[in-house]
Parts: sequence; C-alpha cells; structure tokens
Amino acid sequence: MRNLLLLLLAFFVATPAVAQQPTDTVYRATPRKINDLVHTRLDLRFDYPKRYAYGKEWLTLKPHAYPTDSLRLDAQGMDIQAVALMNGDAPQPLQYDYNQQQLLIRLGRLVPTGEAYTIYIEYTAKPDELHAKGSAAIRDAKGLYFINPDSAEAGKPVQIWTQGETEANSAWFPTIDKPNQKSTSEISLTVPAKYATLSNGLLVSQVPAGPGLRRDTWKMAQPHAPYLFMLAVGDFRKTTDTWRGKEASYYLEPQYAAQARAIFGQTPRMLEFFSERLGVEFPWQKYAQVVVRDYVSGAMENTTASLYGPHAQGTAREQLDWEYADVEREMAHELFHQWFGDYVTAEGWSNLTMNESFANFSEVLWAEYAHGPDAGAAQADRSLRNYLSNAGNYAKPLVRFTYADKEDMFDGVSYQKGGSILNMLRSYLGEDVFFKGLRRYLTQNAFGTGEAQQLRLALEEASGQDLNWFFNQWYYRAGHPIVTIDYAWDAARKEQQVTIKQTQPGPAFQLPLAVDVYANGQPTRHHITVRKAAETFRFPSVSKPDLVNVDAEKVLVWQKTDNKPLAAYAYQFRHAPRYLDRREALATAQTQRAQPVAQQLLVAGLADRSPVLRQFAIEALELQQVGLRKAAAHVLRRLATTDSSVQVRAAALLALGSLKEKQYAPLFVQALESPSYRVQGAALQGLLPLNPKLALARALALEADNTGALTVALVQVYGQVGTLAQWPLMRTKYDAAAPIRRLDMLPGLGEILGRLDDPTALTEGITRIKDLTVGFKPYLDYKRLIGLLRQIQQRQAGRPNAALAATLVAQAVAEIEAA
Repeated sequence: MRNLLLLLLAFFVATPAVAQQPTDTVYRATPRKINDLVHTRLDLRFDYPKRYAYGKEWLTLKPHAYPTDSLRLDAQGMDIQAVALMNGDAPQPLQYDYNQQQLLIRLGRLVPTGEAYTIYIEYTAKPDELHAKGSAAIRDAKGLYFINPDSAEAGKPVQIWTQGETEANSAWFPTIDKPNQKSTSEISLTVPAKYATLSNGLLVSQVPAGPGLRRDTWKMAQPHAPYLFMLAVGDFRKTTDTWRGKEASYYLEPQYAAQARAIFGQTPRMLEFFSERLGVEFPWQKYAQVVVRDYVSGAMENTTASLYGPHAQGTAREQLDWEYADVEREMAHELFHQWFGDYVTAEGWSNLTMNESFANFSEVLWAEYAHGPDAGAAQADRSLRNYLSNAGNYAKPLVRFTYADKEDMFDGVSYQKGGSILNMLRSYLGEDVFFKGLRRYLTQNAFGTGEAQQLRLALEEASGQDLNWFFNQWYYRAGHPIVTIDYAWDAARKEQQVTIKQTQPGPAFQLPLAVDVYANGQPTRHHITVRKAAETFRFPSVSKPDLVNVDAEKVLVWQKTDNKPLAAYAYQFRHAPRYLDRREALATAQTQRAQPVAQQLLVAGLADRSPVLRQFAIEALELQQVGLRKAAAHVLRRLATTDSSVQVRAAALLALGSLKEKQYAPLFVQALESPSYRVQGAALQGLLPLNPKLALARALALEADNTGALTVALVQVYGQVGTLAQWPLMRTKYDAAAPIRRLDMLPGLGEILGRLDDPTALTEGITRIKDLTVGFKPYLDYKRLIGLLRQIQQRQAGRPNAALAATLVAQAVAEIEAA
C-alpha cells in the first residue's frame, strides 16, 4: 500500500509534527492460529441500488495445532442467512453466534488436527452501512466500494472495487482476516454483461447468467493472505502484454485505453529486472494493474492484480508532467510487493517492515536501473528526508510490538526509514551478498510469512557475519544518530583529524562508514566504524586535504551537521562522484547565499547533469541579490526554453517570474504555447504581475483544457483579477482536485474571497477552506490556514458582507481548533 497523499503533504508542513507516544502499550502478539484457512470459494452477486453484495461461500479449513469444535470468523456488518457444514454435497446446518463483527460457529464435533472440513455460509454484505474507521494511510475501511452505482454523477463511471488492507476484506466475505493466514481462492462474480471484471489469479470461465448478466470465475491456485483478495468491476478496457509466457495486463477507463502502454508499458521490463535481481522468478500466474475512481489511498498490491487510484491514468499531455516519484515509482513499489508482502507476508502488523520497507526500497532499485545512479540516489534521498521531516517518527522503532492501532504502523518509519535502512544494509554487505540473503529469505518462506529475525538469519547465512548488532539498533530501537562532524589538520604529523560526535538520546550507534580524503586531486578511501558518542579519527595525508568526505557512500540514516568550510563543499561539488555529494554542496550554498563562493556554486548547479539538482539549484537562488541575478538570469532564460526536463523549465520560468521584469513577458507568452501544463502554469503565473489583463485573457482561453499546475495558475489569476463570473469554475476545479492541489489553490481562493460581494460565494469558499483544514489538520500548518481565513475577514471589513464574513470565519476557526 502506498499513501501518495501523505507522502506529498509531508513536504508542505511548515512545522514538524509533535512526537506522539502510543496510547496503548499492550503487546500485540501475532494472531494465534486455531484453524488454518485452506481454500476460499465465493459466489457473489451485486445489488447496485442498495450497494449490497449477496454472497455464498464455501470455506475449507484445518485445525492448526489442536483438535477444535468451533470456528471463529471475522465478518463485519453482514446479514447471515445460513451456516452449514458440508457433508459431501449436503449442507448440515450448524449453530452459530454473530455480533456483527465475528461469527462463532459450533462445528458439532471435535475435528482432529489436520483434518480438512468445509463450511458453507450464505450472507449479505452491506459495506455502506458499516461506518468503519479508516486511517491516515487508508482513508476508509469498508472493504467493498460501489462507485456511482445509480449513475447520478454525470461523466463518472459505475464501478465496484475492493480494498482489503489491513483487515477490511471481512466486510465482504467471512474469513480469518489476519496476515498470517493463507488460502487459495475461487471467486465467481455475476455482473452486468457490459462490464469487465478482474480478480486474483486466472479467469477460468465466463458464462451467461440471465438477461444482460454474465458470470466470471477467477481461480487462484497459490495461497495468499485474505487482505490481498480483490475484485474490480466496471467499464475497463484491457491492454495485454506478456512476460515469460505470463500475461501482464492493464485495465483503464475507455478514454485512457490508448495510453495504457505509455503508462504501464514498462511492466514486463520491471518483472524481468526484479526476477533477475532477486533470483526468484515472479511467482504468480499473471500480473494485472487496474485504475479505479475514488480510491481511498495511493495503490494496493493485491496478489496478481494491483489497484491504483485515478492519478495513474492520464492523457498524453498530462503524462508530460509526470515525474518518477509519481506513477512509475508506484508501479515498482506495488510490483515488488508481489514478492515482499504477497509471496512472503509479514506475519503480523508489528513486522509491517517486511512488506512496506522492501517496497519502498524497490523504488530506489528501479530508479537506479532504469534512469541511472543519480535518479536512484535522488529517490533514496527523497525517501529519507520524508522520514526526517516528521519528528513524530523518531520515537518509533521499525518493528513495533506495541501500538494503539494496527493502522498506525503505516507511517514514515515502516516505509521511508525502513527502505533507507535496507539501502544502507545493501551498501554494508555488498550487492551480491545482500541479494543472496534476500533470495534465501524468499525461498525459505515461500507462500508463507516472515519477520525481521528471519531476514537477519538469512542475511547472516549469506554473509557469514553476525548481524544482531545491526538489527538491534535499526529494527528494534527507535530514532537515528544525530551527529556533528569537525575537522582539524595536524601539519606536523601530516594527519587529518575528524571528530564525530553523536548527540541523540540513548547509547551511541555503531556506524560502519567510508571516508574519502582528497589531497592533490586524488581521493584515498578509508573504512572506519564509529562506536562511541565522541570519537576522533586520524588519516595520513601528504598535504592538507582539499576535502574530507565522511560517509562517502552517502547511505547512512542520520542527521548530520558537517562543519567543513564552504570551499570544501565547492570542491565536493566538482570532484566527489555522487548525487548526494552535489546536493549537500548546493544545500550548504543555499544557506550562505551572501558569499560569492556560494553564488558561484548555485550558478554551477544550474548546469548539473541531474534535472532534480538543476531544479533544486533554481529554487535555491536568491535573485534579489544583484550579483547572483546577473550571473543566473541568462542561464535561467536558456533553461526555461530548452531544458530537457519540463520540471526544470517550469522552475526557471517561476524564478524569472519572481523578478517581475517586463523583459521576460515575451518569454512567458511563448511558454504558454508549451504542450506541458506545468510549463504553461509557470508562464501564466509569470505573466500575471506584468500584464494582468493579458493573463486574464489567456486564462479564459485555457479554460477548455487545463489540469494540474495550469489549473492552479488559473485559480491564481482569477484570484487576483477575476470576478464573480469566474467563481463557479474556481469552485468546480477546487472540488475536482486532489487534496494536495487544493492546498496550492488556497492563495487564489483567499484573494478572490476577499474581494467578492456575493454571500453565496463567500460561504462556499470559507466552508471549503475550513473542511480541508479540518480533514487534514494533523498534516498541515493549520494555523497558517486560520491566518488565511482571518485575512479574508479583514479584507471584507467595510464591504457589504463584512458581518457574514466575520461570522463564517469565527465558526470555521472554532471548528478547526476543536478538530
């Protein structure tokens, strides 16, 4: 599962979140296994008007360790019509108790250990009546979703789809809804014949099922966890590729079908790369990817059939603006789960790292392979900074046996910190040994479950090393090293001294790392291990080094204050080989922009080979400094027109737009003809202060075709110079946008709401700002948004609706503060 929204929101929080302690210290044991799932057979029909599923289930189980006379199933919010024990083809009714959450069945006899028995259940699932609680990562938990079932929303497709993680699939079929259970499956779906279906495994039959109906049966011959069961029903167009004789297919809405291979076409290449790298061939019968509407998270790794939200389908123009961190990264993440999460599943939510950390790590692996070392390092850095951006992560160990709710495990520790730790461990053990250990872990636990200790044992076997120290400090201890690094040159001894101090609470971390000492243009590699809270290391050098590069591999999970001079960072930018060497130098230059060396370094960054760093350098510039503006302006003009990256072109346009110089107006007008919405949006923002009338005219002309950054720019233009006539479009665009885009639109909304004399618009706008703030309060600087509301109130003072504005803002602020 990938939580795209919160990943993005992390970069918009102005102040770090307060560390939150668990509200429950109860030990979360791996669920006890009394009965083992063996096979699940479902026969489902759907009532679209009622949003019900009518189910028949044949569930085969075996007592696990001891004979048993009862079976307890998870079954949320259902009507149970019949429960029986199958005696051949004859059902024998059984007694049961049901409390709307669990179904306790009395088997009528003591079933011996290992003896298979089959239970028949007839039921009605009513997910919309469940009112289940979601989480930050997965916003809803009703398991089965009916999208626009009455066709009330024009232009929106009718769909049904499921979301099982963590334990929500028991809202649409009774099961033992725990990750340490595994079952084969057969799922039959009776649906309108005009719709396509998708489920786990292979489609083994399609037969007519009455007027306008069809019955599709999907069979999964290999066992998988109940939370990974899935179905999707809707007007999807299927595009099919193959890999090693297996089907790789992509299900999209009809209007996006022509783009299926442009979006998902790298799937066979990913299957090949991951199979080769892991030494374990993709273990399932097929791999499908489907895009659905109104999805409650980013994507989900259902066995053989990953499901994505609507952000994963777009027109050819929209795809021009996509970055690796968007859909391609997510594809790698969900596919890697087919090994880590599906083939071998975390035995309990405490060990979620065995699923999500590996999927996060795969994002780096694929970026390296497909786009080069800089791209892999950029993704690794992005992931680590995401973890570090929230201080609430620091108090949580990676493997957590105590937590308030299982949903709390889906956070920056299980994802980003865990992935960063795997990347660090790969560097420490070496590529071949590390992947040999992963192969051993996967093969030893195939179609079963795993935990971090089993990973440790597999890596120890592969490496011949004891790794208890590594797992104890990185998997079972919270936090990370916080270090300062200081330098001193001993001319008499010709020694470079490096002092590393750890200042985090608790004992010192053990940190194996590489140090490169550059003298006379040549680096010398030294390997050291930090073991104490404060240690000084001495390195011989023929002359005073030009640079001492601590953690030369740039893989450590730590926060560091590196007290080397700016000149050394400039040398590092030019001579050290890695992406993070250059990023560190640019980031340091950003904090010292008044110095000529820093300005030269930032201008040099505009020509970096990595588009991510070119964009970083652009955004780090302080163009109000005359010297820096003169040095950078001509480079920015070139980047704005010719750079290969639309992200860099847009950033350059925004930087030039900040100057508000009329000489750039023709450049902005020209850029409005770009096929990239992102470039057009930056150009429109640059044009706005120079020629508001022309910006408004161009915005009106772009109303028929806009999305993403261009839509945000339209809202900004209308906010500054629009009228009440533009409010309906602003409202419509805001409502249709993802939450992250709504945040971008708020300044434009605030501007126009301060000027409009329409009470309806004022009410609609303030209500929307309030609802967004309440809904995402834990992840936002909500005080800043309260400030935006108060600005609207101040600007309305003296206008006809001043009293209404004051009342609306007071009510909104009260609701936000109480949330």
